[in-house]
Amino acid sequence: MFDKILIANRGEIALRILRACKEMGIATVAVHSLVDRNLKHVRLADESVCIGPNPSSQSYLNIPALISAMEITDAVAVHPGYGFLAENADFAEQVQKSGFTFIGPDPDVIRLMGDKVSAIAAMKKAGVPTVPGSDGPLPDNSERCLEVGEKVGYPVIIKAAAGGGGRGMRVVERAEDLINAIAVTKSEAQAAFGDGTVYMEKFLQNPRHVEIQVMSDGQGNAIHLGDRDCSLQRRHQKVLEEAPAPGIPAEVRKQVLESCVQACIDIGYRGAGTFEFLYEDERFYFIEMNTRIQVEHPVTEMVTGVDLIKEQIRVCAGEKLSLTQEDIVIRGHAFECRINAEDPQTFFPCPGKVNNFHMPGGLGVRVDSHLYSGYTVPPNYDSMIAKVITHAEDRETALARMRVALSELVVDGIKTNIPLQEELVRDEAFAKGGVNIHYLEKKLRI
Repeated sequence: MFDKILIANRGEIALRILRACKEMGIATVAVHSLVDRNLKHVRLADESVCIGPNPSSQSYLNIPALISAMEITDAVAVHPGYGFLAENADFAEQVQKSGFTFIGPDPDVIRLMGDKVSAIAAMKKAGVPTVPGSDGPLPDNSERCLEVGEKVGYPVIIKAAAGGGGRGMRVVERAEDLINAIAVTKSEAQAAFGDGTVYMEKFLQNPRHVEIQVMSDGQGNAIHLGDRDCSLQRRHQKVLEEAPAPGIPAEVRKQVLESCVQACIDIGYRGAGTFEFLYEDERFYFIEMNTRIQVEHPVTEMVTGVDLIKEQIRVCAGEKLSLTQEDIVIRGHAFECRINAEDPQTFFPCPGKVNNFHMPGGLGVRVDSHLYSGYTVPPNYDSMIAKVITHAEDRETALARMRVALSELVVDGIKTNIPLQEELVRDEAFAKGGVNIHYLEKKLRI
């Protein structure tokens, strides 16, 4: 087992990783930008290193600074959390070449799954259901592109192979708009990702966003830990998640879960990972794999009782999975509300000083947050400041518990999206379960 881990992240996920390390008896190194010197995990870590100015490009994305921090503190491994460099194959590779361990998959696997075209090909080979499409990059030949569009059937969506986070995609309703849409998406992809490769998929009209949590040790052992529904989204950013996903037939669920486990074994995956799917008319369609821990991992932890961060650290230290599939039992239901420092009406970020922070409590209530009274939320990074998670024996009780928890949550001094979350957990359609990915944006337009 590692004796010292450097945490290459900030905020609540850095604190989450630090706590797991402390429970495992692993020493911790916190890195931080100038403005983040008073973050909670920085205060609690065994050591801390300032790695640069406030802009993330000069600090949390500064690979030489991170590796130097590992060298001077004698850390043996780095946990990237999510965001920043968590899915950066070049970072993982440089960490390994410098003699350290990257807590995540091998660089080649990150590259394989980071390229949407190669990822889809790998998933098809493993038997994971995919969206009908071009089965590879679109050619420069316009006639062939039109043929592909005709075969797939309109509407279609053009996607950047290196895209992510809702960027680099364009829906095409008619054949006469296809060639121009491909050209524009290629240009945008080249500018945003340095790779103009695009591909085509059938555009599903009203799908849900359902994802599957996996854990694999890279030694031929892999398990799934059930699924999550993340359909409440705004501009492709998740707002509220739950586990398990409601209303999915048992046999349909079983088949896709098993295919994800097989895919992990086939590609030699190591660590925690998430397969993301669109789900419509009782069918799953693979869209991408996130080769890291997810923001919404707590809902899976609550229904399985498994500490995903600890298990992720263990397998990346070379240990075999400590769990078998038979050990994974889904108990009850869980919800997670993301709390952001933003105006609940305009969604503009609202950084500033938190005068008073009070967390809710009680049976089945968990809060993952780096906030404390007197902390100043900086304007430099993502606006998420907390996650409120509730768990109960059934979906209705877990949702009622979330309503109570949100009513107790106090973040005084800045604007937050708590009012929006309180509205969502009282929404009649959401309470019934199974709303699609367009539901929230349509609701917000009313």
